[in-house]
Parts: sequence; C-alpha cells; structure tokens
Amino acid sequence: MQNGFVESFNGRLRDECLNEHLFRSYRHARQIIEDWRIDYNLNRPHTSLGGLTPNEFATRSATDHNMNRANL
Repeated sequence: MQNGFVESFNGRLRDECLNEHLFRSYRHARQIIEDWRIDYNLNRPHTSLGGLTPNEFATRSATDHNMNRANL
C-alpha cells in the first residue's frame, strides 16, 4: 500500500520539478526542490486526503485527535 503512494509522489516530483529544471549547482537544486515541496504540502489539495492539503490534514487530524481525547 505504501509503495503506491511513494511511486505516485516520485512520479510527480520527477514530472513537475526534476524534468522542468536544469540545476546549476547542488544548492540551486536544493532550493528548487524545497520550493516545490512547500507548494506540494501547503497549497495543493490531495484527493487522497479528502481535498485537503497535507498541512490542513495534519492540523485537522491533531485538532480532531485532541477533541476525541477530551471526550474520553
């Protein structure tokens, strides 16, 4: 099950970032990839997360988790 997610992520990273840029240096590659990662996690809704961004999902999950704990 996890392999499907990793393969999907790797494909997106390759298609949307690595194939689109010619890196001048290791530092330049790190910056471009970090910018892509931030966009991927903070701005893009994911269907596997019910249309939420990973950041929204993580925040919601923590909030839901705390509310469930309070009800015990």
